Amino acid sequence: MKIENIVRVLVIVGAAALPVPSSAKMACSIHPPKGASTADLKALAKVTEETAKTVALATLKVGAAVTEAELESEHGCLIYSFDIQLPGVSGIEELAVDAGSGKVLAHEHESARHEAAEKAKENAEKKPPVRRG
Repeated sequence: MKIENIVRVLVIVGAAALPVPSSAKMACSIHPPKGASTADLKALAKVTEETAKTVALATLKVGAAVTEAELESEHGCLIYSFDIQLPGVSGIEELAVDAGSGKVLAHEHESARHEAAEKAKENAEKKPPVRRG
């Protein structure tokens, strides 16, 4: 193999090893349009919430319980997001299941503190603005 080809391979392999920014799109099957309504998202989903839930729970321990489920557009992907409590474990497991293929796209553990901060932020965003005057 020529030295130029070896260098080219090393550059390609090195670039592939770089971290992917969190804003990068997930490798998913459905990319809903920005601003799509809840009804639009439901119409696009090919997998039912129940099927996605079964997939999510199958990846974790027996006795796991879903505490919250949501069909949403996240990072340009249509996903079912599940918060799952494991017996004897503090915090929650957050799983993202592709609403088109039913595959688990992401799995992250969130500490109880992180989960509480996330809930507080979501609640603050949902409250209507206070009118004065």
